[in-house]
Amino acid sequence: METVKQDSNSPVGLNENNEILENHEINENTFNEEIKKLHRHDRKMIKGFMKGFGNLIILWLISKKRQHGYEIMTQLHEASPFSNKKMPSASMIYPVLHSLEKKGLIKGTWEHHGKRRVKYYEITREGEESLDRIRKVAAKDKELGRSNIHKEFMEDMFSLK
Repeated sequence: METVKQDSNSPVGLNENNEILENHEINENTFNEEIKKLHRHDRKMIKGFMKGFGNLIILWLISKKRQHGYEIMTQLHEASPFSNKKMPSASMIYPVLHSLEKKGLIKGTWEHHGKRRVKYYEITREGEESLDRIRKVAAKDKELGRSNIHKEFMEDMFSLK
């Protein structure tokens, strides 16, 4: 086995880690353990990528079904590749929801559930049109023969072929 120089950010057995992550038949516990072993900067880049698409992902989730903020936080939490993952905080999610609502992309309505009031969000026509415009921009790039770097990135990094 090849030895790897270790530093404070470098996990032991990096080559073994890569082999395990490439095995598509690993179980979730093994996957979570291997995510923990990634370099700190790798984990930061993954988290940054996920945060960078936050507004769009939240709008897209709401387009799939009407839901409340905690439900969105739970979905994002469950989708995170980090085993020591913390639930996305209300201080991260609710400002995005309020911003999307202020822009008219989603609409929130309060409902009573027992003694609690819960605000449900649904996508508006403008929100649907916004998602459609984003889809069209991506499709137009392809039609114009421009480099489809975003698609290539998603296919390569997320096995979306």
